[in-house]
Amino acid sequence: MSRSMLSFGAALLLLSASADPAPAHTFGAAGAGLVEGALHPLGGWDHLLAMLAVGVWAAQLGGRAVWTAPSAFVGGLLLGAIIGMSGIELVAVETGILASLVVVGLLIALAIRLPLAGGLALVALFGLVHGHAHGTELPETAAPLLYAAGFVTASILLHLTGVALGTAARHYALPLLPRLGGGAVAAAGVLGLVLG
Repeated sequence: MSRSMLSFGAALLLLSASADPAPAHTFGAAGAGLVEGALHPLGGWDHLLAMLAVGVWAAQLGGRAVWTAPSAFVGGLLLGAIIGMSGIELVAVETGILASLVVVGLLIALAIRLPLAGGLALVALFGLVHGHAHGTELPETAAPLLYAAGFVTASILLHLTGVALGTAARHYALPLLPRLGGGAVAAAGVLGLVLG
């Protein structure tokens, strides 16, 4: 991993800070499909930070967690999207999204190593609430499969970016960077909960 990957990650974080902090996303024009779905996770800082953080935490854990943690999140994301698209309401979805930032941020900041099964279940639960938000915000005229393919693809790319950032920090023996980033993510979640 090179300095350009770290620069790319820093640019993504800066973009997320300038993204609309409202929970609802503005991407979703009539006839929305693959592109609009792919833009959807980028339209809210909460989704963007959570997906990057899951990737960083997976890299921090290493081993099988590098691919199983993001996969668990994506599995939960798909299930949540199906539930949301079906019109089934879940309670406190926005609170769950912000709580995911607090928890995953603290896992990174404190370098907590959960048992793999417990960590995967937790990440899948967070994926479920994020997916539910995506599913309920599906534009009426959207092609559901294309829209879902778009936000799943974007989510996977964000996870991979987080994994690359976490791996680069390990490679260059900079363990403090992810921990500081995790603390910032947790603080953003707490701020969102307090202001929301």
